[in-house]
Order: sequence, then structure tokens, then C-alpha cells
Amino acid sequence: MAKTADEFTDALDRNAAAFGLELSGDSLQRLTDYYHLVTKWNTRLHLVAPCSPGEFAVRHVLESLMLLKYLPVSASVADVGTGAGLPIIPCLLVRDDLRATLFESSERKSIFLKEALRSVTPPARTQLVVSRFEDVSSPRTNFITCRALDRFSEKLPELIEWALPGTAFAFFAGEALRQQILSLLPAAEVERIPKSESRFLLIAS
Repeated sequence: MAKTADEFTDALDRNAAAFGLELSGDSLQRLTDYYHLVTKWNTRLHLVAPCSPGEFAVRHVLESLMLLKYLPVSASVADVGTGAGLPIIPCLLVRDDLRATLFESSERKSIFLKEALRSVTPPARTQLVVSRFEDVSSPRTNFITCRALDRFSEKLPELIEWALPGTAFAFFAGEALRQQILSLLPAAEVERIPKSESRFLLIAS
């Protein structure tokens, strides 16, 4: 496990600059602890598809951290269908000014999320809602983000309608979903995700 953790940390450190990031030693350690927790639970809960430590660092963590440059100081974020806590938990571990509400409908995954959120201090910065977003009221928040919501393309129109007026969106998407998002939010800013030919981050307000 020590070798695996070292590979993950090294991949974060080597690739951070490509994502416009500079990670402190403390941030690297917190993110490595989070990676260790995900791998510990993944066999039971299938939080993410099997991948190498380097792939997890780039594809999941650094991609998630792309959100940071769009989030103003003390921003609040709702992460819908958070699953393994992506993208918001890595962001919370790196920036202690952020606040977040995590929506996850799976009771089993919520057990993992409660464990993972223990590393986010102070605890009052986060709230976990174990429910489908459709079944609860939208929180008053600056951003709604989504990275791996089940049936995302099907639920996207409802998710946009669910948001309170004035809420911005930050969606991670492949090519087909990018086109759908732009059809609904034509003014969205599109950023290609580094080290990927077909992954995008779309920001819309």
C-alpha cells in the first residue's frame, strides 16, 4: 500500500502544473489519505472504476481540482450524485474556505462519504444529504456541480430546473454530454480537460 500511495502522490506532483495547480505538501498528504480511503472501500462499494494510482490522480483528483479556479473565496457548492466524493472532496481538502452540500442517493455510499468527510475541518463546512436531488429542495448555493450522476443526460434538464435562480453550474462531460449541455446552456464556458481529448469542464451562470 505504501508503494501505491507513493505512486499516487508522485503522479499528483508531476501532473499538477498541467492543470494549472500548485499543491502544497499538506494538500498532497490530505489527498493521498483520501485516495487510500477510496481504495479501501472501493472493492465493496464500486465507488470508481478500477484504475492505477496515476490514473486516479490525474483522471479523478486533478480533474476535480479544476473547479477551484472558478470558485470565489468562501463559495458554497452543491455536488449532486457525488458518489466517491468527486469532485468536491478533493476541493474541500485543498481549500479550507469552501462549503459544500453533497447529494448521494445510495445509503451504502453515504457511509463511505461520512468517513471521508471526517478529514474536512471544521465539520460545519459540509452537509451530506442522502437522497435523490429530485426529492429535496435545492439549497441556496453559488454552484451546482456534477461529475458522475446516474443517467446524467436524462436528468440534466431537471437538474437545471431544480437550481435556484442565480446559481451557476460546473459540469464535467464527455463530447455527447457537452453538446447537450450547450443546447440547454448555450452561454456556457467550455474548457478542455488537460491530458484528455474528449473530457470537458463547462461553467455556466
